[in-house]
Amino acid sequence: MNYKLHSLNPHDEAALNEGKLLPLMEEFYTIQGEGFNTGKAAYFIRIGGCDVGCHWCDVKESWDANIHPLTPIEKIITNVVEWKAQSVVVTGGEPLIYNLEALTSELKKKNIETFIETSGAYKLSGNWDWICLSPKKTMAPLPEVYSKAHELKVIVFNQHDFKWAEEQAAKVGKDCYLYLQPEWSKHAELLPKIIEYVKSNPKWMISLQTHKYMNIP
Repeated sequence: MNYKLHSLNPHDEAALNEGKLLPLMEEFYTIQGEGFNTGKAAYFIRIGGCDVGCHWCDVKESWDANIHPLTPIEKIITNVVEWKAQSVVVTGGEPLIYNLEALTSELKKKNIETFIETSGAYKLSGNWDWICLSPKKTMAPLPEVYSKAHELKVIVFNQHDFKWAEEQAAKVGKDCYLYLQPEWSKHAELLPKIIEYVKSNPKWMISLQTHKYMNIP
């Protein structure tokens, strides 16, 4: 793990490296608001820690893993089961900073679907039913993540992002779903441009942050 937490005792550091402890920012049961799985009930697990550094990130409080409690994955899984959730979305921050094999293995044993949302900047770990790759210009995804992504979701912040999105689309598999999503603070300005772009380039689809319209997490 390249990303380091401060002042860990040897026991916690070992458990973190094994994926048995994770810096949990928040967890909640909601409706997936973006991309291919929009509208689906899912339990969100947001893991703290990110050095990708998107200036428009709307969860910058997730960046510093040191302010989020190291939480045993058994506790997280117990909470998922109590909500009777059938699908889990692991997000961040950048969740692939951590080893996610143990978490996903236990979830799969309980027949819970596993989804991840990642920038792809770190090595892929875990057993996933769905991989949403949302690449960022600040840290390029690894080739293995491009090849395994089920969904490419590019956040559009300015006009150049359309060109960059096409460069990203050229790197994923032929069966990967392609989405353009307006950055929320500029969605009123950008959405008309995205609509016209998708009409001219119908291999793309539009992703909206529908959870914000529904006023849910």
